[in-house]
Amino acid sequence: MLGWLRDLTRSYARGPVAVAAPRPPLPPDGAPLRAAETAPAPVRAARNALIERGRFAEALVAQTQMLAAVPREERAAEEVTLAGLHYEVGRERLERGDLAGAVSHFKDALRMQSDFVPAALLLGEAHLKAGEPRDALRVWERAAEAPQPALPVLARIEQRHREEGRPTRMISLYRNALDRHPDNLALAFGLGRVYFELAMLDEAAEQFQKMEVRAADLPLIHAYLGAILERRGQFRDAMEEYRRALRLSDSVQWPHHCATCGALHPRWVDRCPSCRRWNTSRP
Repeated sequence: MLGWLRDLTRSYARGPVAVAAPRPPLPPDGAPLRAAETAPAPVRAARNALIERGRFAEALVAQTQMLAAVPREERAAEEVTLAGLHYEVGRERLERGDLAGAVSHFKDALRMQSDFVPAALLLGEAHLKAGEPRDALRVWERAAEAPQPALPVLARIEQRHREEGRPTRMISLYRNALDRHPDNLALAFGLGRVYFELAMLDEAAEQFQKMEVRAADLPLIHAYLGAILERRGQFRDAMEEYRRALRLSDSVQWPHHCATCGALHPRWVDRCPSCRRWNTSRP
C-alpha cells in the first residue's frame, strides 16, 4: 500500500496542448515583419501564429514591436504576453545549455511580471545548473512571497531544505505560508505531508483529519491517513482509508484551475492548455 501511495503522489507529465484555431500565414523563418505589419493588429495576428507554431524568439521580436504601439490601457495585458515569451525563449536556451542566455530571459520575464512563477522556477534551476544553489534558493524564496501561493515554488524550496538536512525549515516553510493564507487547503496538505515524511505521525494525523472535514473527497488525504494508520499498526483502519482513496483516485494530485478561463488542471501547469495563457494555474 505504501508503494501505491508513492505512485499516487507522483507528478503527471505536462498537460496536453490545445488544438490551435486557423492561423494567418507567416513570413519565412527568420524574415522580418514588413513595415505595414508593425501596426498592432497585424503584428498581433502574426505574433499569435508564431506562438502557436512554437517560434517563440520571432514572436518575442513581434511582441516587442507591438508593445511600443499599443494604447496605454492595453499595455499591461501585452506585458504579460511579453513575459511569457521571454520565459519560452529562456526555456529553450536552458534546454540548449545556454545558461547565461536563459537567465537573462527569465529575469526579463520577472521584470515584466514579478510574480511570473514559471520564470522564477526555471531561473532557480538555471542557477543550480551553474553551481549557484544559494542564488537559486533566493529566487524561489522571493517567489514564495507573492500574493498567491505557488505550490511548485514551495516544493523546490522544500527540496533544497531536505537536501541540506534542515527538517525544521521544511516545516516552517508551510507554517509561514499558512499564516499568510490560513484557508488554503493545498498549503495545509503540504504541511501534513512534511509531518508524515519526518515521521511526526501525530501532527500529520491531526493535520489530515482537519482537512478531511473540509475536503472529504480528496484521495490523497485518505491515502496519507491510511499510511499513518498502517505505521501505527492499525491495519484494518488503514485498509479502509486506502479503499476510500482508491474509490476517489480519478483525481490523485492537488487540483489547480486557470485563473483566466476557469479550466481545471490535474496539477500545476506553466501555461493553460485551454486559453493558452501563461502563469494562470492556481490551487
